[in-house]
Formats: sequence, structure tokens, C-alpha cells
Amino acid sequence: MTTTRTAGSFLDFSSINYDFTGTRKVSDSCEAVQFQNNSTIRIWLNTQTENFDAHWHTALEIIMPIENHYDVLTADHEFRVQPGEVMVIPPGELHELRAPETGSRFIYLFDISPITRLKSFVGIQSLLSQPLYITKGGYSQVYEELCQSLIQMREEYFSGNEYAELTIFSLLLNFFTKLGYNHINASNLFPNVRLYKQREYVQKFNNVMEYIDDHYMEELNLEEIAEATGFSKYHFSRLFKQYTSFTFCDYLCHRRIKVAEELLARPELSITEVALQAGFPSISTFNRLFKQYKNCTPSEYRSKNSRTLLDNSPYS
Repeated sequence: MTTTRTAGSFLDFSSINYDFTGTRKVSDSCEAVQFQNNSTIRIWLNTQTENFDAHWHTALEIIMPIENHYDVLTADHEFRVQPGEVMVIPPGELHELRAPETGSRFIYLFDISPITRLKSFVGIQSLLSQPLYITKGGYSQVYEELCQSLIQMREEYFSGNEYAELTIFSLLLNFFTKLGYNHINASNLFPNVRLYKQREYVQKFNNVMEYIDDHYMEELNLEEIAEATGFSKYHFSRLFKQYTSFTFCDYLCHRRIKVAEELLARPELSITEVALQAGFPSISTFNRLFKQYKNCTPSEYRSKNSRTLLDNSPYS
């Protein structure tokens, strides 16, 4: 595909990304995502037969097979993603990739950190706490729209349009919005609860998620939050697990770990300062839980993340 442009007039994705065959840089289980032209997006048609052992990256990854399957292995599951299916891998998720001897798939990589700061994104946070395997049967209400959004993203990416990056992120926001509505409209989200009550519960738990987002640095008490929402401790715990797939304590820890990941990218903060600002009561608790969740210490994560940022720099 050829394009006509003046220097710096738009992000010329088309000439460098159509079939990215360069080696994906993985060091000490951390992949340095190769964005281009100071953008926050990378999309390419991948035909590689190379496998990738367990690794993680700070970008959101979406895999959309075109020909033949593509295997994705996480800590808990193994997915054989077929053409017509979509795999969403959250930032920081440890995963392996296994390619067949022949085949192709589109790979989407996004730096979604600006989106996660949007207030309403809190309702999507729990969905991105684990990989999403999107199939026509499992996401029947929104499947066509989700796939169409991804197709539009890659068409826009390779078009060379002036506002390609902005358009792609608007499509990504729509993608997340569809996922969010699909989640809260699922008939089995709160089974055996009347429809009007389900909507009330969704609003209550979105409020709880916002409260956690605003107060994760504080000591949050399950009993007090349950009482504030009008539920008993045990009823609240059961509904919270249904809404988020987490226990309250596990979700709070997960949220604090995600905050810590962002803070560790700031070299002016000590590990102790990161622990306290993320809401952990002590450095020993922080080190133990971070190692449990990320399979590396905070110091190791900082070192790996710093290298990733350096590799993505336009001056590297």
C-alpha cells in the first residue's frame, strides 16, 4: 500500500506494519512492545511460526486469528483461538503463545493507560483482570459489533489517515463499552434476582468499584462497605464475587497491584513509597503479594519496566 504524505503530517503506519516480521523482544519474561512513530498502537498481520514462552507486557494485546488456530496459555487456562474468535490479554498478564506450522492472525497492541484513568472505566477494570475469550456463542449479543470494531481499527491503522490513532482509540473505547454492557446485561450475572433489582445491584456495585478506586490507599473494611450498600456481609460478598469474579479482598489487592505497576515506572519513588501510595500496610506485605501476583519482585518489575520504556523511546 502506498501513501502520499508530507513529513510528520500523519502517522504512516501502512509502510512499516502490514506484516511485521521482526523478532518480538522478550527479556526475563518481559516483552518490550515495539510501538512506532511515537504512537501507542501496534497492529500487524502475524504469520510467524515461532512460539513464545511465558511473558508479560504493559500493553493490552488482542489476537484475532485469520487462518488456522493460535494457542494462548495462561496460569489457569489454555485457549485454542480459532478464526472468528478473539482473545483479549490484559496488561501484565503472564501468558504463552503457541503457533501452528502455518497460519496467520492479526495482533493488536495498545497502551491503554490513558483510558484507565477515565472515571467510568472503573466498571471495566474487573473484566480486564483476566483474559477474555470472545466467541460467537459466549458473546452472542455483542459479538458482531466487537469483531466489526476490530476490523475497523485495522483498516484505519493501515489507511494512513491523518487522525488514524484518534479514530482507533475511539473504536477501542466503543469495544470496551460493548463489553461492559454485555457484562451487566448478562442474565446470569445476578441469577434469581428480578430485573429491576439487577439494575439496582449493578449501580450499587459500580459505586463500590468507584469507591475502591478513590480510596484504595486507605484501610477498607468489608463490613462497613457492605453495610453502606444495604447488604449483610455475607450477601455482599456473594454478590461482589458474582459481579467481579473476585472476592472483595482479592479485588482490592488486584487493584492495588495495578496501581503499584504504574507507580514503579516512576524512578523518583522508592519501593517503600510505592507500597504506601498503593495502599499496602507494609513493605513486606507488598513484596510478598507482588511476587505472588506478578512472579517477580517490585524491584525486578521496575528494572524490566524501565527497559521496556527505554526500548519504546523514539531515541533508543
